[in-house]
Amino acid sequence: MGLQQFERRLERLVEGAFAKAFRSGLQPVEVGRRLTREMDLRRTVAPRGTLVPNKFFVALSAFDRQRFASFEGELIAELVTAAREHARDEGYLFLGPVEVVLSTDDDLTPGTMLLAGEMAPSEAGPANLVLPDGTRVPVAKDPVTIGRLADCQVVLSDPNVSRRHAEIRKGDEAGGHVVVDLGSTNGTKVNGTLIKNHRLRDGDEITVGATRLRYEAQ
Repeated sequence: MGLQQFERRLERLVEGAFAKAFRSGLQPVEVGRRLTREMDLRRTVAPRGTLVPNKFFVALSAFDRQRFASFEGELIAELVTAAREHARDEGYLFLGPVEVVLSTDDDLTPGTMLLAGEMAPSEAGPANLVLPDGTRVPVAKDPVTIGRLADCQVVLSDPNVSRRHAEIRKGDEAGGHVVVDLGSTNGTKVNGTLIKNHRLRDGDEITVGATRLRYEAQ
């Protein structure tokens, strides 16, 4: 289901002005298919579940990299979303945040690519926000924005989540973190209670739209 959704979103992404660019050479959807296949091939059974790569390195030919340049940011965001959706569908877990890194390999010919995935633990931080697929997003001094926009630190495809739904921020002098609703349409809950601004404690469950996140203090 996740890959099918990715394919539909990619079709919308490249339609119109970009359509002519994709009559030849590497198709963006091929990258998504190869990425999810890498997850399946590299899966490892661990005590807490089935672990898969969360950091992906994608090398493209100079020709294809140039064709993707006008919407590279959107493509990366879609690939990250596709990986998360595939993990959720298959019951996979990540060691850390999902990341996709694109690069150019001058030895590659148009239409070819190289893709490698690795299991990269999250960087240590004062706290982590645990996503439904098991990904841990470090929360430190900088705010962590949750929403549907690609530039949010936590991007969710949930249609009930606002473009910029909520934000995890550093607390006051007492330390810790607070979650702040950013005027979302459907509101933000902590442990089932609707909030506007709430100090977080270890184990608190944050609900945005239909998605549940867990706050873990270290």
